[in-house]
Amino acid sequence: MPKGQPNKKYTPEFKIKVVETMHKEKLSYSETARQFDISNHSRVASWERIYLEEGKEGFYIERRGRKSTCRPKKLKKEVEEDLISEVQRPRAENAYLKKLNALVSERVRQEKNHK
Repeated sequence: MPKGQPNKKYTPEFKIKVVETMHKEKLSYSETARQFDISNHSRVASWERIYLEEGKEGFYIERRGRKSTCRPKKLKKEVEEDLISEVQRPRAENAYLKKLNALVSERVRQEKNHK
């Protein structure tokens, strides 16, 4: 690509058309790139990988920039609620047992004072 010329942005529909045409007509990456006026045949290869791994929906995902390594991934809502309830149950049991222990020790102390 000549210097100073911005990168071409391709629509998801165009990418799907390119990959499906390549499969139908059994074209190579280079032939497909030439036919659709794509500057680099490796771009067609990456589109095919996305198409095969994720399907058509994969082209509608924004993929610019590096992937974040420092932020943890967000969990699904059901999984997050499951984990929260899993943590809250032992906490509730501990609180219950502490109260029970306090009541028993209070009763024992009252019985000793009462005698």
